[in-house]
Amino acid sequence: MNRKLALIMGLQAILIVTLLWMLVFYGKDEFDLMARETEEEIETLDYITRVDGITVITISPATQKQSGIETSALSASSHQASISTYGNVVAIDSLIELRTRYLSAVADAQVLRTSLAQNKQEYTRLQILNQDNKNVSDKVVSIASANVKADEAKIIAAESNAKNLADSMRQTWGDTLTKHATAQNTSPLLQNLISNQNVLVKTTLPFDAAEPRENSSIVIAPTAAPSHKIKASFISPAPVSNTTIQGKTYYYLAKGTELRTGMQINALTATSNKSSNGVVIPNTAIVWYSGKPWVYQKTASHQFSRLPINTDIELDNGWFYQGTLKADDQVVTSGAQLLLSEEFKSQITNENED
Repeated sequence: MNRKLALIMGLQAILIVTLLWMLVFYGKDEFDLMARETEEEIETLDYITRVDGITVITISPATQKQSGIETSALSASSHQASISTYGNVVAIDSLIELRTRYLSAVADAQVLRTSLAQNKQEYTRLQILNQDNKNVSDKVVSIASANVKADEAKIIAAESNAKNLADSMRQTWGDTLTKHATAQNTSPLLQNLISNQNVLVKTTLPFDAAEPRENSSIVIAPTAAPSHKIKASFISPAPVSNTTIQGKTYYYLAKGTELRTGMQINALTATSNKSSNGVVIPNTAIVWYSGKPWVYQKTASHQFSRLPINTDIELDNGWFYQGTLKADDQVVTSGAQLLLSEEFKSQITNENED
């Protein structure tokens, strides 16, 4: 019995040793693989370093290609600075009143010209009859002549009145609006103003601001609702300045759906004479971290550094930037988010080791 028990125990011992040997033999590859992965993870930390307070990421060109990291050269650009200004929605009552008086004076002159033409014909007829053996008296001819002279004087007065009214409009409203107001047929611009489909806005720009160009526009917003932006189209310079703000004044046309006469507005984009030189940062180059925009600059064939930028001026193809980045500098336009992830994964790893 004891011999049997000893035999069984011996066989169990041999089985256990065999199993342990097989576990070590077959698990050796897995162990080596885990060791290599640990070594590789530790090695990856070597390509993220700090130089003068700036994080430098080192990646071989082959790894860059494998990871889809691509760069583009920055292009030079210039930008005219935008300025903010103020204005108000203008009432056009006096313009309409002057237009009515002007058209009335023009109509009076036209009626008098018709009367003058008839009186001249009558005067000529009576003159002929008077010369033909005094068929009409000299007094009748004299009265006809007086009627002609009276009509001529009235025409001069009516035309002078119309001219004075036009000059008054020009002094107050400028050449462009005066042309619209003095036209016999109501122009679409004036009709839209009269019907309140559009409103007239007067803005004041600084003295160093560039003159608005024809067909240009700005973006305005009511002072009480600065986020409610409305496009306004340039009409003309305004001859009368603002009594509270010194500067050059201009008229703009805006949709009148939500604007009211007398309402104060902010002009959000008005072009300045001052231009700045910089570069265009492509949209694809920007990564966001802590609520701020950053880009990765390629400082060598295998090195990248993360730099902060500003996104104050948006362009059609990116952002205008002035700072350390210059034209032809290389920035990452594909794979920037990957670099950011690797950088902060490295920081987390270092913190855990500490």
